[in-house]
Amino acid sequence: MASGTRDTVSVTVQERRTLRPRARIDEGLARVLEDESDLTPLEDEVETPKKQPRTRRKAPPKNVPVQGSKTPGTRKRTTSQAVENAVTDSEVPPKKRKRACKPEPVYIIPDLEKKVTTFRGRLGYACLNTVLRNNKPENETIFCSRTCRINTIKKNGIDWVKDLGRQNAEDMLKIIEWNERNNIRFMRISSEMFPYASHETYGYSLEYCTAFLAQVGALAKRYGHRLTTHPGQFTQLGSPRESVVRASIRELEYHAEMLDRMGIDQDGVMIIHGGGVYGDKAAALARMKNVIQHKLSARVRARLVLENDELCYNAADLLPICTELAVPLVFDYHHDMLNPSPELPPSAIIAQANEIFRRRGIRPKQHYSEPRTGAVSIMELRAHSDRCQNLPEGLPDDMDLMIEAKDKEQAVLDLYRIYGLHPVIHASLRPSATRQTKETKGRKSARKNRSQKRKIDDSEALETGIGIEGDEVDERGTLVDASQP
Repeated sequence: MASGTRDTVSVTVQERRTLRPRARIDEGLARVLEDESDLTPLEDEVETPKKQPRTRRKAPPKNVPVQGSKTPGTRKRTTSQAVENAVTDSEVPPKKRKRACKPEPVYIIPDLEKKVTTFRGRLGYACLNTVLRNNKPENETIFCSRTCRINTIKKNGIDWVKDLGRQNAEDMLKIIEWNERNNIRFMRISSEMFPYASHETYGYSLEYCTAFLAQVGALAKRYGHRLTTHPGQFTQLGSPRESVVRASIRELEYHAEMLDRMGIDQDGVMIIHGGGVYGDKAAALARMKNVIQHKLSARVRARLVLENDELCYNAADLLPICTELAVPLVFDYHHDMLNPSPELPPSAIIAQANEIFRRRGIRPKQHYSEPRTGAVSIMELRAHSDRCQNLPEGLPDDMDLMIEAKDKEQAVLDLYRIYGLHPVIHASLRPSATRQTKETKGRKSARKNRSQKRKIDDSEALETGIGIEGDEVDERGTLVDASQP
């Protein structure tokens, strides 16, 4: 290269350093430009790389030459290669360190007092498997109640919501497999399997998920599992408001469609409460009877079952309608304790209820739960305990019994151990809480300021039927209406 050209390039580099001190071209790159650039000053100016955002650069490893420096035995780099490598190196993001997975904790499972029973039916639990739900890491959790708020539907679209339902159906297959390994062959499906499927505005058909639902039903049938549903507390056929009745019918249609697409037989029933009394129990019962007779579809009628509750309707209130319309009655022991039927003991109620089941060709089922230790007030007594210590007195030997306890499948496994009903896998056991509160916690939003909450007491629950299940309101009687956006 001519001496004049070399001097020109050198001056140009010096001028650029003076006028653009932020270009940050290192000394090695500057030497490459001096040694090998055959551009005119104007061309050199055009080829100057654009200013890059400031990023943190890693220090080069030891004994490795800096890019652009002269190393014996290596070929000199061209200017364009040096510039490109300088820019590329500055854009490499730092690697994130992966958080190490915590080892599985070692659980200490205490022995339980052994008891004797002649019961040989099935015990079941409701909606959620606590072992699978608490899998780690978080992306490996298994549950079938993924849901959202209406604002999320508006933002993400209905296809996003329908994908939640597909994920729920897929996880139901895994839950059934877990239940089979642990000898639990009776379960209640979550009503939130398909979020907002019965909504007046955002509702949708389950046809898109027919294949997954068919797999769920086929797997349950192969193992001999019974799947049922329990539509929520806002399903009230005796309401004086026509809009509430229409919404209740849509909810029942959604559950019936889900069970039908699973191919579940007549044992897959849908249980609802009577609802509120609205100041006139007789009138409310008459409205309920009229809706069942004249407004429900055949597929809903085929699966509908009523249940006595702890505030509004005891078993004696519902048995006349159930007998006349051939609608089975699920007897709840806990509710009967709080709201008994005068001159009608549980044994007589069970006998009448089982006769309706027999007429319909449906296997009888009952519900059982216990109040928490130390509960005194009606609000405390309504709350379900974490686990049950006994099977109910007078329980028929061949009956499907739903255990409504906070610890879900753990409550069933405890009863297996207490009464020797089935062998138990030790790895599936979890210890119970060391301290159990007496209050009903209910469903609470992670962000209280977004929750649609209102105060509800026993008198209002008696009128409306809302919050009568014992686990829908907190210790202050506050109800979170999950149906609101």
